[in-house]
Amino acid sequence: MSEPTISAKTPLVVELEAGDYWWCTCGNTSNQAFCDGSHQDTGFKPMKVTLEKKQTVALCQCKQTGNPPFCDGAHAKL
Repeated sequence: MSEPTISAKTPLVVELEAGDYWWCTCGNTSNQAFCDGSHQDTGFKPMKVTLEKKQTVALCQCKQTGNPPFCDGAHAKL
């Protein structure tokens, strides 16, 4: 698998508590946008995201962002 799967052409906007999260880079997870281990044997690895405080974030689900794991609007060009 050389290209990630586009799981959605919209970001996941969610409020998260402070802490560590694993963002899915392959697009195959059933729990978008968080890794569930579906990347096994794809060549992709999840990206660790650490939030210092509770905040609302827009996580990329198209996997084309230039600012991973956050949405930068790249889905509008798909």
